[in-house]
Amino acid sequence: MSKKKILFICGSLNQTTIMHQISQNLSDDYDCWFTHYYADDFVKMYAKLRLIDFTIVGNGNFRKQTLAYFNTHNLQVDYRGEKFNSEYELAFTCSDLIVPKNIRDKKILLIQEGMTDPETFAYYLVKYLHLPRWSASTSTTGMSNLYTYFCIASEGYRELFIRKGADPSKLIVTGIPNFDDVHKYFDNDFPHKNYLLVATSDMRETWKYENRKKLIKRAVQIAEGRQIIFKLHPNENIKRATEEINKYAPGSLIYTNGNTNYMIANCDILLTRYSSVVLVAAVLGKKVYSDLSEDVLKKLTPIQNSGTSAESIARLGRSLIEQPAKNEKEIHEEFELKQALSH
Repeated sequence: MSKKKILFICGSLNQTTIMHQISQNLSDDYDCWFTHYYADDFVKMYAKLRLIDFTIVGNGNFRKQTLAYFNTHNLQVDYRGEKFNSEYELAFTCSDLIVPKNIRDKKILLIQEGMTDPETFAYYLVKYLHLPRWSASTSTTGMSNLYTYFCIASEGYRELFIRKGADPSKLIVTGIPNFDDVHKYFDNDFPHKNYLLVATSDMRETWKYENRKKLIKRAVQIAEGRQIIFKLHPNENIKRATEEINKYAPGSLIYTNGNTNYMIANCDILLTRYSSVVLVAAVLGKKVYSDLSEDVLKKLTPIQNSGTSAESIARLGRSLIEQPAKNEKEIHEEFELKQALSH
């Protein structure tokens, strides 16, 4: 008898590694297949014309890194979930900004990827004028309600997603892989310590405004003589960013790759704008300068469960396949983690 099939829809490298961790708890009993993130209709056409290569649905660096990861880890690839579409019992996805048509008749588990974008003018256009969710980036995460359940990082995020319109009965605080055991990052081989880390963003590459000169000068001011290390966003224009840093903060070290979590673990201070790195820094007790207030960041901090989120989410998926009669109350009683586990 053949194994039941599950589809994992990946995105950035962070999202892809989250999906892979979940699949590793299911692969002995289920036939697990992977695809990069994909869309339908005119968004699909934009991707084909390479007009949106800076997004996870485009053909740029995000997709190249994801496909390379599939190859390195010998994962089974079903492009756009088309080969076995009628056979999938369940789909895991890293985002609901776009929910492909060919999974909408299936059970869907949406997994929070990390920080969501701030609520800009575009967010309110989506909320009140019903523009496509993707037009406001990840600020609209969870608003589709097209998923069966949404696995999230903390009680703070539950409040945030409900305020934005997510169905409360579909939200389950499971913790999220990559953010549920961050103290392990203290054990690392990154050679520097006691510096100011600046984690840059790809705001300019994704058509948002950022005053980079102001950010760099703020870093120099906050550092008060400490070494400054810049970790550039993987989607960033490296040449332009490097020239700016060398001009306004000469002597700074610049990293374009490497383990960002290790860099956070060894720093004294983190400066960023709106990035998932603040979630790691907050748990590790670092001094953080970002666009979030300390109170908001404290509420959003991901629950810590010694790295068991992937296993818990996989059990939830298994339950949806094997015990379809289980009701929402039973699901919540079995899979909800309590915020008290956080610290």
